[in-house]
Parts: sequence; structure tokens; C-alpha cells
Amino acid sequence: MSKPLRIVVIAPDLSADDADDEYALKQAERSRSLRIGLLENNFNLVAVLPADPFLRERLTQLQPDMIIVDAESDARDALEHVVMATRDERRPIVMFTNDEDTTHVKDAFAAGVTAYIVAGLSAARIRPVLHVAMARFQHEQDLRNELAQARSELADRKVIDQAKSLLMQHHGLSEQEAYARLRKTAMDKNIKLAEVAQRILDVADLLR
Repeated sequence: MSKPLRIVVIAPDLSADDADDEYALKQAERSRSLRIGLLENNFNLVAVLPADPFLRERLTQLQPDMIIVDAESDARDALEHVVMATRDERRPIVMFTNDEDTTHVKDAFAAGVTAYIVAGLSAARIRPVLHVAMARFQHEQDLRNELAQARSELADRKVIDQAKSLLMQHHGLSEQEAYARLRKTAMDKNIKLAEVAQRILDVADLLR
């Protein structure tokens, strides 16, 4: 059985001193409903954190599987902190809000939000929403990894072709012979072919 998702909720500090502060009370109830919904759906609510300059360090320590941003009027500020905090270690980000102003949805997705949920705090919706968000994030990560690998392979081929060209020019080798020499050196030294090629190019630069 798979372990429940470790979730960190990013929410403003709602400990309002004024019991008559209708906005603070509304926000507190929203936040409470979200947390109850997570617990009812057997998610592991690791922590509730403010969106502050220390967020990166806290997330590094907690290592959550997913981040939920629970905010309304200050959603943009909170999102900026979350994006900066996860820039070097990406995680799925789900934004829950009751604010029906969706003019910033496009910007939110561009910034790295995986799912943007408006008026989606009912307990029955939380589980499918988060599971879909996780699946989407993993799919996007796979695509990013494939793209990065393709770019790396293209760069390696370019370096190998340049090294082959040098060997052909300076040693009078055919393309096949130059490649065979690169491959043998890589095997003898137990390193990648592209690394051998790059070393040849580096030496050639030094000798110019």
C-alpha cells in the first residue's frame, strides 16, 4: 500500500485578535475546512507554513510531496514565495481559492502551479483533485526529463563530431577510424565517449 502524500499547506497567519474581523474569520474557516478535508482523505498534513523568506529552508527540511497554496487576496504574493522556494527542487503546487477572479490563472500556471482550484474545498473533491495534480506533475516531469536528455544527447553528438573532425584532419583518419579511436579510448579509460571528445577539444584549444 502506497504511503499517503506528505503535504505542506501555505497559508497566511489567521490568528486575528479581533473577533469581529469578518475577513479573518472567513479565511480561518476556509483554512480549517481545507485541513479537515486533507485529514479526512488520509493525507499526511506535515505542516502549515506562512509564505515568508524562510520557506525554502523549511521545505528542504520537511521534503513534502506536494504543496498547497491556500490564499485569496494575497495569493499572488504567496505564490511568488512558493515558486522561489521550489525553483531548484520542483514539487507539485496546487492552489485552492474561493476568489472567482481568474485573471491570473495563466500567470499561475506559467509560474509552476500544477492545479488551480476555485471553490474546491469540499472534502469529496480534494482526493481526486490532488491525485490528478500529482499525475499531471509527474507527466510534466517526465517530459522535462526527456527534453533534457534529448538536448544532452544532441550536445554530445556535436562534441563527438567536432572531435572526430580534429582526428581526421591531424591524423589522416577516416570518419570511421576516428570514431573507433574515440570509442576505444573511452572503453580503456571507462569514461563516456562524449567526455573523451571534450578532452580532445580542450587540448586542441590549449595548443592553438
